[in-house]
Amino acid sequence: MSAPAQGRPSYAAALRVPYARRTFGAALLGRLSYGMVVLSLMLAVTRATGSYAVAGTVMALFGATSVFLSPIRAGFVDRHGPRPALLPMALLYAALLCALAAASWRPGAPAVLLGVLAAAAGAVTPPLGPAMRAIWRELTPEQALLQRAYSLDGVAEEVLFVSGPLVVGVLVQIAPPAAGVLVSALLVGVGTFAFVMSPAVRDVRPAAVAETSARSGARLPAARALLTPALVAGGVGLSLGAVNLLVLAFAAARHHGDDVVAWVLAALSAGSAVGGLLNGAVNWRSGARVRLPLLAAGFGLAVAAAGLAPGVWVLTGAVACAGFFVAPALTTAYLLADEVAPPGRRTQAGAWVNTAVNAGISGGTAAAGLLAARLPLGACFALAGGVTVLAAVACSRRNPKPAGPTIGEGSLFTQEPADGEDPSAASAASAASAASAASAAPPGSPCAQGTGPSSSAAEAPESPRQS
Repeated sequence: MSAPAQGRPSYAAALRVPYARRTFGAALLGRLSYGMVVLSLMLAVTRATGSYAVAGTVMALFGATSVFLSPIRAGFVDRHGPRPALLPMALLYAALLCALAAASWRPGAPAVLLGVLAAAAGAVTPPLGPAMRAIWRELTPEQALLQRAYSLDGVAEEVLFVSGPLVVGVLVQIAPPAAGVLVSALLVGVGTFAFVMSPAVRDVRPAAVAETSARSGARLPAARALLTPALVAGGVGLSLGAVNLLVLAFAAARHHGDDVVAWVLAALSAGSAVGGLLNGAVNWRSGARVRLPLLAAGFGLAVAAAGLAPGVWVLTGAVACAGFFVAPALTTAYLLADEVAPPGRRTQAGAWVNTAVNAGISGGTAAAGLLAARLPLGACFALAGGVTVLAAVACSRRNPKPAGPTIGEGSLFTQEPADGEDPSAASAASAASAASAASAAPPGSPCAQGTGPSSSAAEAPESPRQS
């Protein structure tokens, strides 16, 4: 299924693309906020109200508006460009987080006020993850290099969501939990500002094709094409959410402490990071549509098998093996969504996949909580894995058609020349680069044949959480 290793670009090559390190680093700085804010806000609200019920309600409001309004926010980025859309969102989001931190700094905060502020903050969460993936498309038009970039993005996201709670754990040793909410506001403000001021982002504007596709009725076919990656992403999210709770139940049934649960879930993230790096390092000959159901089915079967573990250490190994499929499956779902989306709606397409993952995690956690009280844990693991396997089977029977042109024929944004740059020279350089990439692609490589649902020349093929 994979192409020979000769001539394939490396992760370092993706980071050597002009402005890539600066842009990616800024986006990661802002996205670290998302790894910290959930735990910080939950601890702050619990401390301020003294009620787990209130804290749960506030977090549910924050999560619901953040996740389910994500495609709408991403649509603003597609229509107006990253700088005019992201910066106001980030400033308003940071201001609302600061208000939440002030309201929850001391005990006695009104629950209604905290709920309103949390819902408002979630509603304007800037979609830095989908925006960064759209910019990767601009920076790396060569398909093999784009795959490396998306895989690197997915692995970095895993690291952020592991390190974020660790940073909060350090902060609460020296300051109230609301300080973590303040730090989250600072990170997203600074990170977003640095991101939109990068030359790779600063001078882009929405392509005219975005308005054309909106008027021509292309939305419905594009929405249908997105069902495949969104369906699989939702299935993976359901299994992930269930695993998080089932691991807790497994440890409690064997009288292990919360520290053991943390290690098991860390193994899941570690397996995902390793799998993501290996997936991105392979030049796949099969398309994203072919790989996606296979990766999802592998994850589902591994989750089901984890329920047979006799003890916590075997469970840790089984969960790590399951994690091996997570980042590759989600990265491939993002690649497929990018491929089938119209050129003017790629940020929104990625946001729909992200929404499916997050909604799946929430639903999977809730369902696992109900099932764990009624069924043996082994059966719960089997059901959790079976959901993803069913999604993979359903996805394998669909054949989404790309809604946009081949790479190089259209893109989410049109790059304006940087200050002092000759537009004709930039255009000539871009054309030369595209021609060089096409001629250098070995027969059978993704750059030559694409990673889409068919082998036509029009083919062109990135964590579970708000990013």
